[in-house]
Amino acid sequence: MLYSFDECIKKYNNLYQIEKMIQSGKLYKIDRGVYSDKKQVSELEVVAFKYPNAVFAMDSAFYYHGLTDVIPDVFHLATNRDAAKIRSTNVKQVFYRDTIFPIGVDSISYQNVMIRIYDKERMLIELIRNKSALPFDYYKEIIESYRKITQDLDIEKLQDYIMQFSKKDHIMNAIRLEVL
Repeated sequence: MLYSFDECIKKYNNLYQIEKMIQSGKLYKIDRGVYSDKKQVSELEVVAFKYPNAVFAMDSAFYYHGLTDVIPDVFHLATNRDAAKIRSTNVKQVFYRDTIFPIGVDSISYQNVMIRIYDKERMLIELIRNKSALPFDYYKEIIESYRKITQDLDIEKLQDYIMQFSKKDHIMNAIRLEVL
């Protein structure tokens, strides 16, 4: 289990006791302000713990949803426009307006780690919105994956989401032509 510095202070009373637990091997410092009772912790678990208000998006979300087998080089996280900049070399951050940031946020368990992630319907919209920024082969692979799961998509939810975005007609037409 992961603990923040503040949680460790509450549990062990002071910094000296925390250091003592680390030296005894009962507590491990994983990252700045992140501690664990296990020596090995997945990087995904640490990122999800450090940025609890962020949402896994783009390449990370496509991979975690099983829409591609391309493992992302970095974690792609979406945050509210007002959020602080994430200064980590293993995180690529994208900022969204307040009106669209919460659309499609879901929680899933991936490799026994609970993560906040955009659902497949929202990610289909993001795929269309970011088509020109993605490599053609990668885009086509994900579109093919969506074609295989069309029966699993909630079309009403997808239409509701689309209505919140600018260029809604373009997004809807692209989805009809390429996926449905």
